[in-house]
Amino acid sequence: MGKGDFRLSDVVLDDSIGRSTPDVEHERAVAIFDLVEENSFEPVGHAGGPYKLRLSLVDSKLVLGIATEKGEDVATHILSLTPFRRIIKDYFMICESYYEAIRSSTPSRIESIDMGRRGIHNEGSQTLMDRLDGKIRVDFDTARRLFTLVCVLYWRG
Repeated sequence: MGKGDFRLSDVVLDDSIGRSTPDVEHERAVAIFDLVEENSFEPVGHAGGPYKLRLSLVDSKLVLGIATEKGEDVATHILSLTPFRRIIKDYFMICESYYEAIRSSTPSRIESIDMGRRGIHNEGSQTLMDRLDGKIRVDFDTARRLFTLVCVLYWRG
């Protein structure tokens, strides 16, 4: 892997936040696996990775620490979570409904809740892409997986 390899090879969530429910931990594990498996991640102005990403919450802000695989610091970006608050709150509410529905509802009810959940998730993913504009270029699938991790951090925090 040489220059121009614009992808994540590792993603770490800040351990200081602690663990959450089994559903949330499952979402985290799946999002990290999917993200590392397939992503497009290009810090603006950097020659290439692959990259390691450390996500944390500090003073209600999202901190993205980016390093090369060899551990050389690339950049740290700090994003206000204010633009995400309503989306994340709505996402949590619909996820709770979804997990409850999986246990007790009809397939059509589960499907309609899941459609709503995906719509809110897409909105959060687009907001994340917009907030990263000029800092980090990501494709929509990468933004979706990153948004899932932002939600997991927020849930645990």
